[in-house]
Amino acid sequence: MEAVLLQFMNGLDKGSAYALIALGLTLIFGTLGVVNFAHGALFMIGAFCAIVLNRIFSFSFETIDPTRTDFLGNPMKVSTPYVEKWFGTFGTSLIEYSVLWSIIFAIPVMIAVGIAMERGLIKYFYKRPHADQILVTFGLAIVLQEIIKQIFGANPIPNPAPSSFVGSVDVGVWLGMAEFTVVYPMWRLVYFVFALIVVGGVFAFLRYTTFGMVVRAGMADRETVGLLGIDIDKRFTAMFGLAAVITGVAGVMYTPILSPNYHMGMDFLVLCFVVVVVGGMGSLAGAVAAGFLLGIMQSFAAMSEVKDFLLGFSIDQVIIYLVAVVILLTRPRGLMGRKGMMEE
Repeated sequence: MEAVLLQFMNGLDKGSAYALIALGLTLIFGTLGVVNFAHGALFMIGAFCAIVLNRIFSFSFETIDPTRTDFLGNPMKVSTPYVEKWFGTFGTSLIEYSVLWSIIFAIPVMIAVGIAMERGLIKYFYKRPHADQILVTFGLAIVLQEIIKQIFGANPIPNPAPSSFVGSVDVGVWLGMAEFTVVYPMWRLVYFVFALIVVGGVFAFLRYTTFGMVVRAGMADRETVGLLGIDIDKRFTAMFGLAAVITGVAGVMYTPILSPNYHMGMDFLVLCFVVVVVGGMGSLAGAVAAGFLLGIMQSFAAMSEVKDFLLGFSIDQVIIYLVAVVILLTRPRGLMGRKGMMEE
């Protein structure tokens, strides 16, 4: 029971990332009808926003501390971040909680990147075949990946969680189990709660605001909304920016779990496209549900008991694709797919 619960929580952790990326991907497809293979690069850019802000906060100068000496008896050089000199203890907290501050930093950056991507390139492919959209956005993803590689290097860059969230939580005690039965990393729980808040906020925005209702109407019947005198194109461009923000902040918060590297966007992209297809092209609820479902399935497939049952074969890397095949054979449009999506 303890192992099952632990794997279930691991699945929620993975599923949170899949759901957030797939949600942004589905927003773009549902509004603009574009298959965006550069979407994983947005996740990567968001992660490196956290790295950039941490480096800005950590920028320091050296001073001689006569009270401290090295092993030769010479006064030691001490590095002091500028934010600590300027802001004291608040400056220290800026460095300590740079991951959380990076969310604020990443929002305008991701809006700018998303709108630039849509206005500068993708708008010219709205009416082109999906194959053309895939090729051009995949090429854009490779370009962005190489730019990040040139700037930050090829090696992963660690970005630790705030010390307040380092360590583990005894989840078993919360559920009435014995102490230390089920212990889970605190930041992974934070990420899961963060994902729920973002998903809930997006759905509330689309359902209860005038802007969101117009966008949903445009997704269902773009021509009719345009005939009402509403500039739906500007609203859809704004939704591209929103999708970039969702994916970017997902990348920011994931940095303490997975050290950012230049190919992390591609690593998540293929999996999240499978999530979108399984959930149903154009279905936001389907993307979220499929994200958590496939994350949980992948986590359980990694259990040693499953590997032993399969005579030593490991299927955790392919289980998502196996589940996708089964679902698409029984439900060709996915779990919650809409008629007409990707069927022309």
